[in-house]
Amino acid sequence: MVLLAWQWAAGARFPLHARSNGEGPARPITVLKPVKGCDAQTDACLRSWFTQDGAAPVQILIGVSSVEDPACAVARQLMAEFPGVDAELVLCGEALGANPKVFKLAALEKKARHDILVVSDADVLAPPDLLSQVVRPLERKEVGLVNCFYKMAPAMNLAMRCEAIAINADFWAQVLQSNGLRPMRFALGAVVALRRDVLRRVGGFESVAHCLADDYQLGARIARAGFKIELSPIVVECRSDPMGWGAVWKHQLRWARTIRACQPIPYFLTVLANASLWPLLVLLARPSPESAAFAAACWGARILAALDLKRRYEAGPWQVSHAPAVLLKDLLQFGLWAFAFLGNKVEWRGEALTLGRCGVLRSRPAKSGPVGE
Repeated sequence: MVLLAWQWAAGARFPLHARSNGEGPARPITVLKPVKGCDAQTDACLRSWFTQDGAAPVQILIGVSSVEDPACAVARQLMAEFPGVDAELVLCGEALGANPKVFKLAALEKKARHDILVVSDADVLAPPDLLSQVVRPLERKEVGLVNCFYKMAPAMNLAMRCEAIAINADFWAQVLQSNGLRPMRFALGAVVALRRDVLRRVGGFESVAHCLADDYQLGARIARAGFKIELSPIVVECRSDPMGWGAVWKHQLRWARTIRACQPIPYFLTVLANASLWPLLVLLARPSPESAAFAAACWGARILAALDLKRRYEAGPWQVSHAPAVLLKDLLQFGLWAFAFLGNKVEWRGEALTLGRCGVLRSRPAKSGPVGE
């Protein structure tokens, strides 16, 4: 309950969704967009980058592995629709390293004309003022990287509702909780902004070519080089087609095992913050009216905190109907936590991979998978 209160307070103090005053970005920006495949959300997500506010020049580089990738048609259509936008579709070829996304980023960076780089996942829907806001901290020389929180799109079923609780209610507040102990030393991968000289100082994108959590490792290298990692109050949205329980489980298990590989001791201790599990164990161990009242009070506090944090994060209304998903998510989270220590196998874009220490990939994808870069 103390950890829950701390997490709730950390979320309440952070200036989420706050905007800086002033004009757009002072320096030109190159956006690097590695993509693979196409789904119903691809057009809207890419379009949001073609309609950004701000007066500074923006170059958009969209990287694909093959001209046969269906994302090419969407990119060409948008470039025809917005002829005034400096955008290019770049054929990067087949990946030579274990991480095809990083391979594309390295190829795109060579064609970048500007010193400020913004890296974005393909499934990110950006607010219109994202670029004008996220690059501002880079004007300070001590800042080496700026990253954004990301939220899941509105849940379409119970499985996605549980995942939305994990991301939109818990993940961001837990990151802030961690930042209360020490400065941020990693990056969140949905949107990352950095200066080109900082990237080259840490070895470029090639330095994380064999890491599954390339964003985390890139941020860690920049922090070790003596630069600050800033967290923008801007929240972007990650959109995907509906996922069932199997897809959500594989998605969450990949995240869990990746985090465990990168931070084994902190990840092990996260089970202490499971605010639904421990009251249940107390109730099962010593059933009584007192323990039942204690468990009910704990669960009530947990639900209230989760729904409030989710409301703040999504900038939307209270969703009381999501209360049962909070407790269900916590129980499933314990299963994920346990399974994270029972193996090193993950599924990434339809491929079975093996994780080594610090999230290094021991094998590379052998064939194309579904959308997800």
